[in-house]
Amino acid sequence: MTQEASRLRRVVDGFARLEDDVGGLAELWEMAGEDDREELEEEQRRVEAELDALYRETLFKGDHSERAAILTIKPGAGGTESSDWAGMLLRLYQRYAERNGFTVELLDAVGNEAAPNGVDYAQLIIRGERAFGLLQVEGGVHRLVRVSPFDSQNRRHTSFASVEVMPEIDDQVAIDIDPKDVRVDVYRSSGPGGQSVNTTDSAVRVVYRAGTPEEIVVTCQDGKSQIKNREKAMTVLRSRLWEREEERRREEQLKARGDQKAIEWGSQIRSYVLDKQYVKDHRTGLMRHDPSAVLDGDIQDLLWAGLEWRASGAATAAASA
Repeated sequence: MTQEASRLRRVVDGFARLEDDVGGLAELWEMAGEDDREELEEEQRRVEAELDALYRETLFKGDHSERAAILTIKPGAGGTESSDWAGMLLRLYQRYAERNGFTVELLDAVGNEAAPNGVDYAQLIIRGERAFGLLQVEGGVHRLVRVSPFDSQNRRHTSFASVEVMPEIDDQVAIDIDPKDVRVDVYRSSGPGGQSVNTTDSAVRVVYRAGTPEEIVVTCQDGKSQIKNREKAMTVLRSRLWEREEERRREEQLKARGDQKAIEWGSQIRSYVLDKQYVKDHRTGLMRHDPSAVLDGDIQDLLWAGLEWRASGAATAAASA
């Protein structure tokens, strides 16, 4: 039985149990006096909380929800501004993981000298209960509007950065990779800003050529072990190949329905407007007026809203519009 089938069985069994609880609670309510109803209200709150948790179970779809999430963050056009924004997003997801007891592994990061906390590229793995299931809705383009700290005239700037989210696909999932199609390079690790991490050639670059007009390049310079960095880079490569196949299937499904437009990976999903103190998710319409808390990793409600939007079929409708 797959993880998805097991999850659905838990939902069905849980709903049947709650249905009995609600029926019994309704009968007791009819017979209860005024004093007894206060006690029943507590039981009602328990049932409502369990029902809410059960509903959220239905938002997770697919066998990979339980897997770790691989996030890749890249700045858009805009140089220093966008690199700084990409660094802010990197910190956001690191703080989200810390808040929820997840673990974070920074696989690679390329700094930007003009933006001390910025990155020109970052890739991390977040591990925890349903990490990919929760974070998958973060994929897309994130927009920042603020008075720039890098502008001597204090002008308002708009910056963009993209976030790609993939499940961690390990070697237990069948992904066909011919060793002849893979080239492995090693080089000396360096951290953001060019600081030396170590003096050995432990960083690994994996280049994959088959089945695509463009090479797939994966780098990892997380630690001092070349062997471990190679294993991590191959895990990311498997995840990228899985994601590429999923994208191909989605596009075929859209074409089969006669849709005119394929799914766009880079659609803008959220705006963070700091000078006006709000964050707006463009898919769900959810608005927050505490951007500092959001940027500190307080995004759980944004994730749930995104999962509801996705489960409602709005994601597919938006892609084919």
